[in-house]
Amino acid sequence: MRMIKQLLIIGCGNMGGAMLAGWLKAGENPARFAILDPALPEAPSGVTLYREAAEAEAAGAHDAVMLGFKPQQLRALAPGLQGLTGEGVTICSLLAGITRAQLADAFPGAKGHVRVMPNLAARINTSPVILCESGLDDAGRGDLFALYDLLGTAIWLDDEGRFDLVTALAGSGPGFVYRFIDALAGAAVELGLERDVAEQLALVTVDGASALAAASDVGPGELADRVASPGGMTREGLNVLDEGQALHRLLVETLRATRDKGAELSKGA
Repeated sequence: MRMIKQLLIIGCGNMGGAMLAGWLKAGENPARFAILDPALPEAPSGVTLYREAAEAEAAGAHDAVMLGFKPQQLRALAPGLQGLTGEGVTICSLLAGITRAQLADAFPGAKGHVRVMPNLAARINTSPVILCESGLDDAGRGDLFALYDLLGTAIWLDDEGRFDLVTALAGSGPGFVYRFIDALAGAAVELGLERDVAEQLALVTVDGASALAAASDVGPGELADRVASPGGMTREGLNVLDEGQALHRLLVETLRATRDKGAELSKGA
């Protein structure tokens, strides 16, 4: 029997909405989910929508809560949510930068505190979902893992000190990939290709390359070298990206800035 009978999503924005869509796409019963959000226009069919915490508290049906509001709102909102996060409730947090210790301080009555980091591909059940918990027993961990694994591939991270880095890679990473696709198409446009053709080709190219890399028994670095024959066109382009490790250094700085923002958000909460 599942321990998490109903999950209450507090703040159902882009990420929370994508995750809910993914769960429903995976065949989960809509009645297993409820939303507390005063601004959301409507909930998916079968999902209960509460406008005020008192409504959700009176219903008392949930045994897990997922926080989907902005991390800067934690201090202001936590006092009014105590009635929803008490004994027997597991707190799952999407709040970037907010540590398990900060969650425990904000919601001391909860039985477990879990950091969760997916990305928007949860909507189509292809997201990595990073989980880092405290307070759960083996059964609780197993039930939580089963729920989030429906959104793609759930992964336990035992070292919370690396959570912001993992978030930068797997949570923010799609944004960087989208920027690369846009830049790849934009470069072709600047060199003379029509915008619609360039965007279509860039998107299909990245989609195919990613699928092949996922199915390959060799790493993406070797795949790049296999595409590039000596003295050929691809090798000439790779020489530009590889000179002085330009692309590598750019991405190190990109991930560093993203990771460090997590620490900044933690201090501001």
